[in-house]
Amino acid sequence: MAKPKSVLMIVGDYVEDYEVMVPFQALQAFGLKVDAVCPGKKAGETIATAIHDFLGHQTYSEFKGHNFALTADFKDVDFDSYDALVVPGGRAPEYLSLDEDVLNLVKKFESSHKPIASICHGQLILAAAGILKDKQCTAYPAVKPVVVAAGGIWKDPSPISACFTDGKLVTGAAWPGHPEFLKQLLKVLSATVQGGEKKVLMLCGDYMEDYEAMVPFQTMQALGYQVDAVCPDKKAGDTCATAVHDFEGAQTYSEKPGHKFALTATFSEVKAKDYDALVVPGGRAPEYLSLNEKVLDIVREFDNEKKPIASICHGQQILAAAGVLKGKKCTAYPAVKSHVVSSGGQWLEPDPISKCFTDGHLVTGAAWPAHPEFVAQLMVLLGTTVTF
Repeated sequence: MAKPKSVLMIVGDYVEDYEVMVPFQALQAFGLKVDAVCPGKKAGETIATAIHDFLGHQTYSEFKGHNFALTADFKDVDFDSYDALVVPGGRAPEYLSLDEDVLNLVKKFESSHKPIASICHGQLILAAAGILKDKQCTAYPAVKPVVVAAGGIWKDPSPISACFTDGKLVTGAAWPGHPEFLKQLLKVLSATVQGGEKKVLMLCGDYMEDYEAMVPFQTMQALGYQVDAVCPDKKAGDTCATAVHDFEGAQTYSEKPGHKFALTATFSEVKAKDYDALVVPGGRAPEYLSLNEKVLDIVREFDNEKKPIASICHGQQILAAAGVLKGKKCTAYPAVKSHVVSSGGQWLEPDPISKCFTDGHLVTGAAWPAHPEFVAQLMVLLGTTVTF
């Protein structure tokens, strides 16, 4: 068997929350090995992330996001063992662009003609490394003067989700561009996606977990899936509030405000028969969504037709209320165990918390660290493959 492709991510404190986790987990779901490193830190240590969103002011707001765990030591990075470099944005690139070790690493990838994918403010690092000269490049619009001064050929990101490839360089402007960003990175890695013509429904609600909404949403879009995200009593273009759930020393998870999540379809108009699979994020939304009979009817219809249902964390509260867990092997966030057991499910301990299980057409996971397995197992049910 061929050695899996390996990707290195250079990150730092206050990297944008989505811009680190979406590519990190999506690439793993596609079968790549991904290492995330930060100068001055070791594997197992964490960096703080920042949530950047537009709330009506002249520039983006910033809130504290999840804590992101590093997977390797920066000082031990073996450049030769990686096939590509990914550089997230946020505020971290401001100080990382001053680090000569970071810049030398970027230069090595460029001189070896290995793919580099950078998004948002990450291009500050590429500019400082001197690799943008005569390259077509986009970035967060405020970074334009730096790109131009570095000799780059500026490409206007209109819409903000636009991404561009020039040779082995992939650039994007902001996290809404992740699906295209990941597609273009897969292309320069000579990947082939088969079975991506799927249509998936995602049941959303206010205060669903931030990662558990966006990571599967954008990862599936990167595969070519049409993903319709809906919420009862809301329409396409409306937004849901999300919640950042993390462990920070208390006996249970903390909660902080997350990004606004834009819905892509109108709940009252969707029909289960039009979709190949159902995805149910966790967070606090399932508490009230499990009381909505239309939501439960949709879940039951997917179950009756034996179409894939993938549910994570507290999402299994909805499945339990819909009565579709009876006789099914199932995991969930540990506090949801009583819901699973009382509804006739066979409880499977999520050890480690990243463990997921498939039983027939049902995929369940315990929390957002499980996304790589969660999406990969759903891909198997839908017959989707990524090969290199």
